[in-house]
Amino acid sequence: MSDTDPPAKSPVRIGLVGATGMIGRRLIEISSAGDEARIVGIARREVELPKGARIEMFVAETGKWGEVLEAVRPRALICALGTTWKKSGRDEAAFRAVDHDLVLATAKAAQRAGIPNMVLVSSAGADAHSKNLYLRTKGEVELEVSKVGFKRLDIIRPGLLRGDRQGELRPLEALARFASPLIDPMLPAKWEVYRSVDADLVAEAALGLAMRKAAGRFTHDNEAMKRAAREWRVKSHAPLVELEE
Repeated sequence: MSDTDPPAKSPVRIGLVGATGMIGRRLIEISSAGDEARIVGIARREVELPKGARIEMFVAETGKWGEVLEAVRPRALICALGTTWKKSGRDEAAFRAVDHDLVLATAKAAQRAGIPNMVLVSSAGADAHSKNLYLRTKGEVELEVSKVGFKRLDIIRPGLLRGDRQGELRPLEALARFASPLIDPMLPAKWEVYRSVDADLVAEAALGLAMRKAAGRFTHDNEAMKRAAREWRVKSHAPLVELEE
């Protein structure tokens, strides 16, 4: 490098909780492919990282996550935490302990640590008044995280996720993904938000939104996520292939 060359720009550090899920793993893989962002992950136990991952990974009890966030001070936090009814032992309290309590506690810890932005991975149909436990829990935590006090909060609501899950068998979800190319075009307009979406698109959208600076609270459906994903591809110089419906 000559004396006149500008200094290389350091990657933006972005915090991540929920690294073991489909979205978390794709966030790590996609960010590792370029130099625009670098993931700082926090987990309760050691995580098997994707091959070639470039990531800072911290293992700590959940009560210590705030201390880690305060020490590393990422530009934003992406929360992709979530469990399933089966994993929770079909126990409502155990399910809510992750999808509600841990999400909210982590958001509060991040805000206290001075992190200005949060991207919350929620779900299409999230509604605090829903009779469905999953959608009701997602809706409730959206409302409560909105009150935490972030300068910017982005809530992304993907439909059915398409992609590979590591070490986790969900037969009904796999069947739905297989049928989605036939079902998606048949869904009426009011059900469009439930259309399937590729996990890569969701991860790229989360990265793009984490880099934004304008203040406010924003909710993104599949279509809005496409726009954010395109923004990330331009920023990271990724190939501008056509994003799937």
